Amino acid sequence: MALKHTPLYPLHQTLGARIVDFAGFEMPVQYSSIKLEHAAVRDRAGIFDVSHMGQIHFHGPAAIETVERLVTCPVASLKAGGVRYGMLCNERGGVVDDVTVYRVSEDALFLCVNAANIEKDLSWIQQHAPPEAGVSDRSAETALIALQGPLSCEVFDQLGSTQPSQLGRFSFAPMLLSGVETLVSRTGYTGSDGFEIYLGAGDAQRIFQGLLTAGEQLADGGAVPCGLGARDTLRLEAALPLYGHELDDDTSPLEAGLERFVKTEAGGFIGAEAIKTRALRGHLHQLVGFELTDRGVARDGYAIHKGGEVIGRVTSGSPSPTLGKSIGLGYVDPAHAAVGTPISVEIRGRATAAVITKTPFVSARKR
Repeated sequence: MALKHTPLYPLHQTLGARIVDFAGFEMPVQYSSIKLEHAAVRDRAGIFDVSHMGQIHFHGPAAIETVERLVTCPVASLKAGGVRYGMLCNERGGVVDDVTVYRVSEDALFLCVNAANIEKDLSWIQQHAPPEAGVSDRSAETALIALQGPLSCEVFDQLGSTQPSQLGRFSFAPMLLSGVETLVSRTGYTGSDGFEIYLGAGDAQRIFQGLLTAGEQLADGGAVPCGLGARDTLRLEAALPLYGHELDDDTSPLEAGLERFVKTEAGGFIGAEAIKTRALRGHLHQLVGFELTDRGVARDGYAIHKGGEVIGRVTSGSPSPTLGKSIGLGYVDPAHAAVGTPISVEIRGRATAAVITKTPFVSARKR
C-alpha cells in the first residue's frame, strides 16, 4: 500500500528533512538533529507537522450526549472554546485511543485522534453513535501544525497576531493568521508551552513557512522545524503516553495512571464498569517512570527485573537531551512501583541498573 503524504510533504523535502514511514505516512523524523530540535522546543520554539493526526467531527442534537458516552472525560460541562483530554474505551475497559475533545458550540465538537487509529476510531464511533450525532471524518481536508516552546507567543507577535497569547491552557479560538482562517488551541504534546493550529490543507505550506520566517526574526535563535524524533523525546520527558506503547486495547486508563481523566459520575461511558471491576480486583501492572543509573538505553519491550525476577517491561525509553541521562516508562508489578525502588533493565542480555522515579521527568518552562 502506498504511503500517504500530509499537505506539508513538499516543504519537508525542500527543507531537507529525513523522511520515515510513520502510521502509514511519509513523515519527517528530523531536519538537523533530534538533539538540536529538542533543545529548540525546550529553550525557544519548534514547529511540527502533525497533519497526520485525525479529526472526527460531531454535530446535531445528539452530538454532546454521544461523545459523553464515548469518552472518559466530562463533555457536557465543557464550555465552547474548551479542550479536554480523554480516552475512547472498549467494553473490557481497554483503551481504543486517547483523544482531545474540542467543544466548538452548543451542538458541535470534534475529536483529535491518533494517525494510526483514524479508521479504527471512526468505525468504533459509528458503531455507537446514532444518526442524530452527525459524525464526519475531516482528517484529509484538515492540516495541523504545532508551534511549541517558551517563545511561541513571540513567534505569533512577529506575524502581527497577539490573540494566541490571550488563550488559556486547554482552550482554543478561531483566528486569522496571515489572512488564513485557523483554529488555534493552547495545547501540545511536548511538555512545553505552545499551540496547535488547525487549518485547511491548502493553506498549510503558507502558514508553516510563515511561522519559520517569523521565528527567524527572534534574537534568541528563532524557531526551527522539528521532526517526529524530537517529538518523541519531548513527550517522553513529559511522561505523556503514546498509543501502542503505554496505551492499547487491553490496558485500562487506571493502569496507565490516567485516573484524573476518567469521570466517576453515574452513567459513565463505554467501559466504565469494566474499569471499575478491574480496579476492585487489583491491577496486574502499573505504569512507572525510571532512569538508568548505569550506561545504556532502555527500549520498548525490554524486560524489567527486580531481585532476579521479571516484574515488567519497558514501553518507551530514550536518552533525555535535557537531563543528560537515559529515561523510560514501563509497566511493573504494583508491589514494586514505589518511587525510589531499585530495578534493572535487561539490555542485550545485561542487567542495567535503574531506579523508579517521579514523573514528569521534566516540567514545562515559560518565559
